[in-house]
Amino acid sequence: MKPLRKNVAIAIDGGGIRGVMVTRALMKLEAVLAKPCSQIFQLSAGTSTGSIISTGIAAGLSAETMYKLYVQLGEAIFKKSWRTLLFPLSKYRYPHEPLAEALHGAIGNPLMGDFWKRENPFDLVITTFDLATNKTRFIKPWKEEYRDWPVITSVLASSSVPTYFPVVEGRLVDGGVGSYANPCYVAAYEAQFCLHWKPEETTLISLGTGRDPLHAGHPANFWPWQWIGPTLGAFLSSADDQQVHLVETFFGGLDFRRFQIDMKDPIQMDDPASIPLLAAYGDKMGQMILRDQFDNAMGVLPEQIMHSQ
Repeated sequence: MKPLRKNVAIAIDGGGIRGVMVTRALMKLEAVLAKPCSQIFQLSAGTSTGSIISTGIAAGLSAETMYKLYVQLGEAIFKKSWRTLLFPLSKYRYPHEPLAEALHGAIGNPLMGDFWKRENPFDLVITTFDLATNKTRFIKPWKEEYRDWPVITSVLASSSVPTYFPVVEGRLVDGGVGSYANPCYVAAYEAQFCLHWKPEETTLISLGTGRDPLHAGHPANFWPWQWIGPTLGAFLSSADDQQVHLVETFFGGLDFRRFQIDMKDPIQMDDPASIPLLAAYGDKMGQMILRDQFDNAMGVLPEQIMHSQ
């Protein structure tokens, strides 16, 4: 792996239980560098499950601890109930309480500003979408309006995927509802224009949570309901790649490293039964980080394009 620069930031995508692969990848990084992520990075940015992991890093949790939390709590957070059985007659499928209790047990009940009051301040950026203003909020410890926000509330807001979890405070939902399911541009902007890090002194590591395989079938023969999956997939994939292109285009000199896994089959964000497979993907991603095997931002390889045609 190429040496990291003076200032190191990490950006972590959304993806529900698929965050398992990120924690496993970070375990590999911690083992090689012989120190926890909280000492590797000085800035972490995350959306949805990425906000959980980014907050864990800021709070000093090791990658192994975060991985164990995902394994232990997957079934509890995504527990089947009358809400899942009767959905969409219910407003949401899973309550917030299991995740909130787990976060409280792991990090206590800090305020966002607490991360900035340390002897060595740590910058954390959590994205959430505000339905009342129709804009993405960027919750940060140094911003006056967010200093007194409970960290757990901020994470729950960023993780509130519509229809999966309830809306927070009547207005806040998953940050991926906007353009920032992949927050690498947010992290790059934060590093250069808010923290005033010089690009030539900065490394930004961006971790995805798995790319679904190319859609099989013949769209010309799709029934209306068959368009839902491909349409959502196209939106999310395009938004993810857009953020990567923005960083590559407008942040010259930055040591930008994007890592992503191409999955053989789709894995739903609320499928804890896939944790063993996600762990294996995470080990693979960890090796990619250590070998500097960067992602192809366009999301497909030439032979995949030919095969799809």
